Amino acid sequence: MVPPDTPRPDAPPRPELAVLVGLQASGKSTFRARCLATTHVVVSKDLFPRAARHKQRRQLRLVAEALERGRSVVVDNTNPSPPEWAPLIAAGRAHGARVVAYWFPPDVPNALARNAARRGGERVPEVGFFDTLRRLRRPRRSDGFDAVWEVRLDGRGGFDVRPDTGPGDGPGAG
Repeated sequence: MVPPDTPRPDAPPRPELAVLVGLQASGKSTFRARCLATTHVVVSKDLFPRAARHKQRRQLRLVAEALERGRSVVVDNTNPSPPEWAPLIAAGRAHGARVVAYWFPPDVPNALARNAARRGGERVPEVGFFDTLRRLRRPRRSDGFDAVWEVRLDGRGGFDVRPDTGPGDGPGAG
């Protein structure tokens, strides 16, 4: 007998819901553009009109629509804590997706410098930056993610992506 979690050879690949978690100006959008944009539908509240209403509801609808079509999705927002990522995890589970977090550990001085170099509306007011920092928490598999990847800038214009082995996922975590 084949275990129930074993994929059938004729089954379509399982879509992925990638949730980016990190401060503004931490490299999330650059990582998304370089590493996920060709394989994942991009959903970001930053792409909605500034005056758009019900951004969370709209985001979840776009995620659900893509997953229903069997497409993988990347959610490119700060997603700093469980209240932001729990509805995304639930949407992914409801559509049979593999739900993965990409964690960008905070590097406050460098993120502030990158943010200060942004132009116009791309620049985040420092009050918003520090509010996100206050709420920011490392995602864990015990939060409901199938995998958590740690992403750091490699100092050469690229990224170092490794399985996250941070606190909370070892024996007895949960």
